[in-house]
Amino acid sequence: MMRATRREFAVLGIAALVGRPASAQNNAAPLITRAIPRTGERIPAVGLGTAYVFDRENQQTQNAATEVVRTLIESGGQLIDTASTYGDAESVLGDVIAHEGTREKLFIATKLEAPDAAELKRSLSRLKTAKLDLLQLHNVRNPRQSLAQFKAWKAQGICRYIGVTSTFHGDFAAMESVIAREQPDFVQIDYSLDDREAQKRILPLAAETKAAVLTAQPLGRGRLFRAVRGKPVPDWAQGFAGSWAQFFLKYLISDERVTAVIPGTANPVHMADNLGAMRGNLPDREQRARMVSFLETL
Repeated sequence: MMRATRREFAVLGIAALVGRPASAQNNAAPLITRAIPRTGERIPAVGLGTAYVFDRENQQTQNAATEVVRTLIESGGQLIDTASTYGDAESVLGDVIAHEGTREKLFIATKLEAPDAAELKRSLSRLKTAKLDLLQLHNVRNPRQSLAQFKAWKAQGICRYIGVTSTFHGDFAAMESVIAREQPDFVQIDYSLDDREAQKRILPLAAETKAAVLTAQPLGRGRLFRAVRGKPVPDWAQGFAGSWAQFFLKYLISDERVTAVIPGTANPVHMADNLGAMRGNLPDREQRARMVSFLETL
């Protein structure tokens, strides 16, 4: 849904995406990276999500994935997040990464629906890799969920980090219980300028337990682009945002508890625009409050 909405937005509101200050767009500006709390390893603050964008294994998808991954790497990005349930996304990415020979340049994260060895083996085969950077339990709903098997896989060297994810507010209580008890290395949640529930509940707990945070759907599943359709980025934001995508993403990145944002796209132009959010100035506390107020007036 986000792809079509953003494409339509770009056609109708292209003036909002160009002509911004160099401080917001300059690729020579220092790369914004964040430390993974448990180890201190730093990763770039903008990555790539793959839900709904690489789910069909065909030549068109393969070509798009190749260009998007190239753009990610050339612009300094590393993180790609996928899942065993994202259609053919793992296979598409595995083919691209193997063909391009770029595995060592990437931080690969995937997700399993259960601690199932067969599902893990399938994901590794599809991604054409023996080891993952991050392995996550997807959509945690059980407050008593154990991560023992994930910890065992980590101890075996199959993955370097383990995590949990949630895309439903109704499951936040379960997530809170699991994060507090199981102490995962990463937490992934939906978090956007217009969906800030995680800001109140999950981010404080993640910081307390030293869990890195990935934000899924950081562009609000298309809602944010619809809200600003046909409008220019406001003058007071032009010092840090060269486009609406950067405006929305930098709101999240400016929260030090967020390790990386992972917007999904199959368009290399959008990928480059998203990656612009990890360079240049970030909004300060006052500007972040103004961003919220601005959105609420639309």
